[in-house]
Amino acid sequence: MNWQRKVAGMAVLALAVAPLADRGYAQAINSSAKTIALQATLTPSITVNLSGNAVNFVLTPGNATNAGSTSITATTSWAMTTGIGFVSLYAFFASSTSALSNGAGNNIPSSDFQVSDNAGAFTALTSTAPFGGANAGLRVGTTFIFLTNMSGSRTDTMNFNINLSSVPSLAPGTYTGTLTLQAQAI
Repeated sequence: MNWQRKVAGMAVLALAVAPLADRGYAQAINSSAKTIALQATLTPSITVNLSGNAVNFVLTPGNATNAGSTSITATTSWAMTTGIGFVSLYAFFASSTSALSNGAGNNIPSSDFQVSDNAGAFTALTSTAPFGGANAGLRVGTTFIFLTNMSGSRTDTMNFNINLSSVPSLAPGTYTGTLTLQAQAI
């Protein structure tokens, strides 16, 4: 009799579990698959960011050393494709004869404005750059581009000086000008 109770108990348990077991074996119903085409494009780019945008000078007549009040850091960043060999940063004025002017016909030429890049020697803006006026520019720095730096950046910390030794009789006044920085990939 004992075995009959056990069999009867198992039968009751089997009947109680059967509905739960059927749920585990139910067939899934799926929708048809739909796709999304993806395309991402990274276009070649080059940017220049500056740490500041103003430098002041206190000028001494005829003095070769008239340092700027602060340095400016230029960060040039790029993402290039193959076929680009160099990324260069240029500093330039619109005119070589009047880089800074007092507005009354007195000028400081670009040849008297100097830039020191990354603590190097001061160099006057006397080259013709791809931008700006003739003989009013300077290539600040160049980076060779190869497979391992197709995307990258360079930092140039520039100090400034105005050499007034060539214009000892410059008229007193406030001289203003605009130095432009621009990068080129070629």
